[in-house]
Amino acid sequence: MPDADVIVVGAGPGGAATAAHAARRGLSVILLEKSTFPRDKICGDGLTPRAVRALTKLGVDLTPENGFHRNEGLKVTGGGTTDLVMPWPDLTDFPNFGLTCARMQLDELLARHAQTCGATLVEGANVVAPILEGERIVGVRTRSGEEYRASIVVAADGVSSRLGVAMGVQKLDKRPMGVAVRAYYRSPRGDDHYMESWLELWDGEPGRSNVLPGYGWIFPMGGGIVNVGLGILNTSGAFGKTDYRDMLRRWLAATPPEWGLTDDNRIGDIRGAALPMGFDRKPAYGRGLLLVGDAGGMVNPFNGEGIDYALEAAEMAADALAEAHSRGIGTPAAERALEGYATHLTSEFGGYFRLGHMFARLIGNPTIMRVCVKYGLPRRTLMQLVHKLLANLTDRRGGDWMDTSINTLTRIVPPA
Repeated sequence: MPDADVIVVGAGPGGAATAAHAARRGLSVILLEKSTFPRDKICGDGLTPRAVRALTKLGVDLTPENGFHRNEGLKVTGGGTTDLVMPWPDLTDFPNFGLTCARMQLDELLARHAQTCGATLVEGANVVAPILEGERIVGVRTRSGEEYRASIVVAADGVSSRLGVAMGVQKLDKRPMGVAVRAYYRSPRGDDHYMESWLELWDGEPGRSNVLPGYGWIFPMGGGIVNVGLGILNTSGAFGKTDYRDMLRRWLAATPPEWGLTDDNRIGDIRGAALPMGFDRKPAYGRGLLLVGDAGGMVNPFNGEGIDYALEAAEMAADALAEAHSRGIGTPAAERALEGYATHLTSEFGGYFRLGHMFARLIGNPTIMRVCVKYGLPRRTLMQLVHKLLANLTDRRGGDWMDTSINTLTRIVPPA
């Protein structure tokens, strides 16, 4: 007999949100986390209005007492332009503010929230293998030998997705991949109310030194702390050939001294992680296994965001799980409901991610990137359009011409 209706492997944002949504739909859920909370994850910690909406729908308390710091938009630096201020757009479908929250706090908050919704959280459960009946997964086995069984299993176990690989769901090598490094610093910038993006990284005086391959960020966390990092795409010729930690230090050494972004003010180590982009592992459902978040490559190729898409995929997964159980697990009708999860993902994000693939290839060419930065940043209307595109923030109905243009593009391109 199964131990639960659903087993979710991995209690990051995608896994915890799937467990919470599924439990709220009346399903019995076991949420397995290989570590124990609190535990850290490598991330920029930025939450755009898209992620804020998803957290609000989940019922999470987004106050400063829970570690959230509010921001009003994005400042962009590059091409000789400094502090191009881009407020979050004022839309019907999304809030007009973003947040930051350290993953050390966010992940535990979401996992505990899943518990309050009725899910059973098991910490220290390092899943190493699926349990199969024929070719279908019916449970998982941990390193310590425990077995957990359910009619459906959700893999939310990150970029490497040991469970997805064990089930034969392999990566698509032609999809974009990123690498990011980040560290925390004590800085007077920590209480700012704009996230900051650097599209040109110089290792000395701007215009008179070397341009480093990648893009950088400075995200205020509140309490005098900033999350600082940089990323590079595998479409760049420098991918895999660069010392990213040294690159971060060289860039920060060129920032204003009063910001305090020095090793003396660094909190902890510089740490790095891979960013799986644009549905780089498919299919998202098969043989009783659903993929959510990084396990399914659900990171935005335009800007490296992953939390918002993991949260939205979690809600879609919970809808499919609930529908399948109402139809009767094991029946063809239930299987069609589960397959509908993958269809829904493609319908919702496939076209947008395809555009992101094209974008990633373009900016991997340093000459094209420099031209775009030099001639694009001074044109405010163009940058407002790009801002909406990169953050995927448009109104589906009744929006302005920018919304209509972006929505049309995502509909007409072949889905990723």
